[in-house]
Amino acid sequence: MMRVFYSPEYVGSDYAFETTRKAKWVADSLLKSPLLGIELVEPEPLPPNLVTAVHDPDYVRAVETGVPRGLAESQGFEWDAGLWPMVLASNGGAVAAARAALEQGVAGSLSSGLHHARHERGAGYCTFNGLVIAAQAALAAGARSVLILDLDAHCGGGTESLIAGEPRIRQLDVSVSSFDSYPTSESAMRAMAGSSSEYLPTVERMLHEVGRQDHNFDLCVYNAGMDPFEDCPTGGQAGITRQTLAAREAMVFEWCDRRRLPIAFVLAGGYLGPSLDECGLVSLHRLTLSAATQSRLTRRSI
Repeated sequence: MMRVFYSPEYVGSDYAFETTRKAKWVADSLLKSPLLGIELVEPEPLPPNLVTAVHDPDYVRAVETGVPRGLAESQGFEWDAGLWPMVLASNGGAVAAARAALEQGVAGSLSSGLHHARHERGAGYCTFNGLVIAAQAALAAGARSVLILDLDAHCGGGTESLIAGEPRIRQLDVSVSSFDSYPTSESAMRAMAGSSSEYLPTVERMLHEVGRQDHNFDLCVYNAGMDPFEDCPTGGQAGITRQTLAAREAMVFEWCDRRRLPIAFVLAGGYLGPSLDECGLVSLHRLTLSAATQSRLTRRSI
């Protein structure tokens, strides 16, 4: 069974927004319409010392206490006492998925709201950067090198800023929006697809390029965004359909399969709009889960 981590604490904040609610929607869908091979598992909350290893202690304290309020709300949420246990749980799930993938090949977490967070503040609905926290935890568990693959509609500038100077972590980032953009570098390769016809070829080209480089990655941490979808009001690009995103998910997991590269996935962007309701958004995120169950890595020892 492939472990997918989820806790009701993932949605424990009073602030109602897709990032703080959709984990439950996806979990409920898995209970109602299970995907063969998935086991929902509740993770341990993230120890605060793993957060302060990546984020400034003053910022972490603000998220915990709500003081100062502006810093505690720098990600864009109204602060309440449920925010702290929520982000410890969801980031704990990202770490648990990384550790489980190293052991079993593929694992995931229904966490989201990660890649824009900086060292000293939140940004873009992201409180703590669980991608980097998970990558650091994987290194501590024995991984020699980690790839963060970011296919959210928006750029992962928070991740790029946090991995600068850490040669064991690299980022591959394909976006359709310039939000949170940054200059490409040796540690963070970035590309933007300017049209729907360029999207899958750009993802394929970037995977090929990073595969050609002399990196022996031990883990891929995959930020699986569904906000490139054409009907998503925040980040969506005309012509990127459900079929496009299904093909992308198959491409990612097949790429890891060929390299026997363990992969830990989390949910990234995806937002409700006039043409995208809760059921439609959940069905998009289930594309990632479905592709993960088809991975050969779920059926053999790494």
